[in-house]
Amino acid sequence: MSAPRHDELIHSGSDAVVDWLTNGTRNDRFIDNIFAEMCNRLQQAGIPLKRSTLHILIQHPQWLGARFKWSDGAREAEIARVDFDVRERSEYIGSAANEMQDGATEVRENLEQDPSLGRKHALYDEMRAKGLTDYVAWPLYHTLGKRHLVTFSTDRPGGFEESHIAALKKLLPVLALVSEIRVKNRLARTLLETYVGVHAGELILAGATRRGTGTTVRAAIMICDLRDFTKISDNWPRDDVIDLLNDYFDAMSEPIARHGGEILKFIGDGLLAIFPLHEPNACANLLRAVTEARQAMAALNERNKATHRAPLNYGIGVHVGDVMYGNIGSASRLDFTVIGPAVNMASRLEALTKQIGKPVLLSRDFAELVTPEFELERVGQHAVRGFSEPIELFAFHG
Repeated sequence: MSAPRHDELIHSGSDAVVDWLTNGTRNDRFIDNIFAEMCNRLQQAGIPLKRSTLHILIQHPQWLGARFKWSDGAREAEIARVDFDVRERSEYIGSAANEMQDGATEVRENLEQDPSLGRKHALYDEMRAKGLTDYVAWPLYHTLGKRHLVTFSTDRPGGFEESHIAALKKLLPVLALVSEIRVKNRLARTLLETYVGVHAGELILAGATRRGTGTTVRAAIMICDLRDFTKISDNWPRDDVIDLLNDYFDAMSEPIARHGGEILKFIGDGLLAIFPLHEPNACANLLRAVTEARQAMAALNERNKATHRAPLNYGIGVHVGDVMYGNIGSASRLDFTVIGPAVNMASRLEALTKQIGKPVLLSRDFAELVTPEFELERVGQHAVRGFSEPIELFAFHG
């Protein structure tokens, strides 16, 4: 019996990689891990792979996409986020990704030929400098016509053989399916984290979707509201109002997330956040977040002053107590939020900030949990709408 020919070995090896992609990745959650393992298996199958990249467009509030890069010998892929403005930059213009978005179905570049005869892009010069000899890129088709990109490079003298190219092409449909499943799983998680928060998103993905279900959580509750927003929205151009709200929410929200709080919702120009008390430093973390948010608002007002805009004023009410945390709403439209008297109290304290003239008001119940490192100003007892007894309040100046 004659020995198998070289191209038969390549064919057999690529079939094994296709089979692994189809049947052996069911328990792998992340596409970057699958992609790196695939590249290493292709090498073992006899394909002289030296470098490979996978470019995925994603739906994310901050990023256009992600690039996964595998290099020879690596067990993991490098992950880089791609900015929304990348299409205006030289790294994109004239690249394979640019050609794919313009409709190309293949980009092949002989890196051994005279550079003056080939495509003009810094990436090709970079690959030549690293000794690569051949580069090929193909679109990766997801459902509804969405096109992504995968590339392969080698340093083999003479570049890829036709048997190598055929083997790589054979992978594309399965890689498209495997990547789409992972991308959509990640997309679902990202969208939930974006719109309902990290913790609520995890609960929803875990199956907490039935109306009326929830749990009791003891938490510090923070409600913030912008002052005179109706006047601003009536008198400012629409785009300026949107920019203002985004800047204001950035100033308030980023410190909350940084210190372990969870923003449950934005309500017009207000926000509701909680710091669950199962974290021992929850109350201290809330006040640290308020301190940083106030500093960020001061900096924002300085920037607005330079453009002759009036300063933004706000009120923050803080209370602590048990809240019901779960699904509330109609049969077909649910909100994952918190309700209860403690939330109502925080809302009433926020409203009192304007009347009392203190931008941050804390209830006595919350103040009793605060460590001495934070200086609080006692502002006396005040009647709170909806509550029968006056409440002792404290101001915090950060």
